[in-house]
Amino acid sequence: MSNEKKDFFDKRAFFHEGMREFQDFFDGRRTAEAIEKNRKHYEFWDDEKQLIQNAQFFFIASSWNGYIDCNIKSGDPGFVKILKGGVIEYPEYDGNSMYRTAGNIIKNPNVALLFVNFDGKSRRIRINGQASIHKDRKSLEKHYGAKFIVRIKCEIYPNCPRYVPNLKDSKPSPHVPRKGEGVPPPPEWKQRDYIRDILPDGDPHKRK
Repeated sequence: MSNEKKDFFDKRAFFHEGMREFQDFFDGRRTAEAIEKNRKHYEFWDDEKQLIQNAQFFFIASSWNGYIDCNIKSGDPGFVKILKGGVIEYPEYDGNSMYRTAGNIIKNPNVALLFVNFDGKSRRIRINGQASIHKDRKSLEKHYGAKFIVRIKCEIYPNCPRYVPNLKDSKPSPHVPRKGEGVPPPPEWKQRDYIRDILPDGDPHKRK
């Protein structure tokens, strides 16, 4: 782990006063501190690598000055890449032009991520991180169909799957960009009368 990354996470305690209040009320401070000591880490464990590399989605929360956003990012397995030093990156594909996650990140890089496999048995991976935006050619070449890349330095801690439901397997989304398959079909919202004529220039779904 780089000194820069360690310095950032060392600047703040893992628990703030509000968390401590509940820990003390329910006599959970010892348990919480034991989990922090034994489970918090900065390099991905093998089972975490497997979950992330096979993930087709994850959840990400971001905020800035009262603008709070929780989003889902998705793609084919492997769309989230694990780099050295507990860093991950993912592609931002074509979206609804609001850029709520990216906009928050350039104002406040602090984000929270959740990777979960709804099989009722795999651990959840919770991540606190610092995110940055990358638009250089080298980064984009690693992610087909990406508009830009989000890279995140991670503080990692797993959760047990006790309350995670076991859901049936689902088909992959037809809207993910894939080599050799041409332009993905437009989502329903892009075909609405009040949208399809004002999509960004260059959007393949914009009405000609």
